[in-house]
Amino acid sequence: MKGPTTVPSVSTPTAPASRVSQTRTAVPSGSKAASAARAKQVTVPTRATVPARRLRAVESAPAPEVPSGARSGTGLPTPADQYGTGRAQRLTKAFTALEAFPALAESRDRLEGLLTKEQVATAELVSAVESDVALTLRVLHAANNANPGSQGRADTVVSAIEVLTTAELATLVSSLRTFDFFEHSGVWDTAPERFRLHALATQHATDAVASEVGYEHRDRLTATSLLHDVGKLVLMHAYPGYPSLVHQGATTPEQRIHQERRELGVDHTLMGGVFARRWGLPSSIASGIERHHSPEAEGDAALLRLGDMLAHYQQGTPVSPVEMLAGARTVGLGPAKLRSIMYDLPSAASMRQRHVDPCPLSSREVGVLQRLAEGKVYKQIAHELNLSTSTVRTHLHNIYGKLGAVDRAQAVLIASERGWL
Repeated sequence: MKGPTTVPSVSTPTAPASRVSQTRTAVPSGSKAASAARAKQVTVPTRATVPARRLRAVESAPAPEVPSGARSGTGLPTPADQYGTGRAQRLTKAFTALEAFPALAESRDRLEGLLTKEQVATAELVSAVESDVALTLRVLHAANNANPGSQGRADTVVSAIEVLTTAELATLVSSLRTFDFFEHSGVWDTAPERFRLHALATQHATDAVASEVGYEHRDRLTATSLLHDVGKLVLMHAYPGYPSLVHQGATTPEQRIHQERRELGVDHTLMGGVFARRWGLPSSIASGIERHHSPEAEGDAALLRLGDMLAHYQQGTPVSPVEMLAGARTVGLGPAKLRSIMYDLPSAASMRQRHVDPCPLSSREVGVLQRLAEGKVYKQIAHELNLSTSTVRTHLHNIYGKLGAVDRAQAVLIASERGWL
């Protein structure tokens, strides 16, 4: 799969790296680095000097298994290899390995089941895709690479599903590798399950924040939050010993980012943004991934930063109260609102209601069905709407036909699930 072949670099520091440069690395035309660049490998950012004891520990760590075309080499590259093809090949193979990142078997099976139905609500398809990181990633990739003019246009799962046909979705889903909690794969072990759980927790927390502040682009934010840590999977494959050895002594998200930049010269946010662009995903998603740990983040990235901290809090891992309050202020939340979200988050609904299918009912029919859902009888509904009882019955008959319902209870349930009530 085609995409950019150059990774933004980090200027070589003499002290722990703190900021990422977004410019390309210039290299002498006759150097080995130039030869490597001409070979269309990934140009890799430099890293800060790693303490000898830590470097030996990371270099001696066993490499995790990968799919066919397994990588060679041991730990982190030596300083002399920083711009060589060895390090470039590590990242190239890591990016390639993510093409086979598995979906949760249950999520894949449910989506396949929906695709076999003669009629299915778009909201159901969207919810099934957004239940899993790999499904979201592959659907967005397919939609943004369906034809030359489509790249970078579908920044939500809703818009991606509109681009793809049912047959294309079915083919994509059937080709996915899967994982199951009870049957761990030797390739990824437990990483997909841990990754999915944190991604979903971040998705729910970020959406709760977005709802509180009235953010407009919640569908895009949902997709970005699911993919926000994809760079960790890149680093996991490129650097044996990541994350356990790299994150030694770090407890909060900010400390872990600092450790990554110090030990590797890059961090997972940068690698995630590079991967998203290589896969043709919109810049709105890639930039949100890249900046979700930045204190200067705005828009999607700022909401995602706070959502990520809330997810860590909900999962019982340390977060900085100072950083969380600062993140809340950035998106316009005061301490009282933040405390309310933290209180509600553990018991909040796992998935928000999606309003993506057009309602087939007229406004009058919606009014009748709404009152029916409230437990009112025909006479009450007729009185409130200034209609005759027979007219109310006619409206209900039409409602049942449009919704495919057999009675009032099923009609109310269908309309509620699809967000029409």
